[in-house]
Amino acid sequence: MGAIARAARFAGIALGPDAERLLGTFAAWLREEAIPAGGLGPAEAASIEVRHLADALTFAAGWREGRPPGSIVDLGSGVGLPGIPLAVVHPDTQVVLVDRSGRRARLARRAIRVLGLDNVEVLEADVRRVAVPCDAVVARGVMPPAELLPILRRLVGARGCAVVGGSHRTAPEVSGYVTIEVPAWVLDQPAWLLKMAPP
Repeated sequence: MGAIARAARFAGIALGPDAERLLGTFAAWLREEAIPAGGLGPAEAASIEVRHLADALTFAAGWREGRPPGSIVDLGSGVGLPGIPLAVVHPDTQVVLVDRSGRRARLARRAIRVLGLDNVEVLEADVRRVAVPCDAVVARGVMPPAELLPILRRLVGARGCAVVGGSHRTAPEVSGYVTIEVPAWVLDQPAWLLKMAPP
């Protein structure tokens, strides 16, 4: 079982053939277009499935009651990570990718066209000024989790869900969040997500 399938299993996602095909197309696009255009670093080519696609799917482990949200905002999404993989596996969920870089926003729009996704849009904006109401927010490495928390609370309110990822060598403990452990069998090493705790 590959990393994408393991991440889907961990997150409770039923990974059908259409989603598998689109994730494969997205992986190829990341290698062939995003990396040469500077959307991802050249060293990322060998780790796209684990470090980017499988990692993106683990965010779904944070959904309330295990059900996909109706709408997701991906803050600092770059070329669409983790938002595009989440949109692929949740085709009934509307996803807004937010990034302040015009170059990365153009690349994300290109990926959406290549994949033929009609449930994703791109907003070129600073994450601190976003005002898009939604059911859930995801963010990966956009800013320190403590600094991000007020933005998350403003976007999703008391009943929404927010999941934050980043590089962690040990389990993070940040006030305002609960920690979700991603076991080593999923991504070939231990990882952690932070889920916004109820206020």
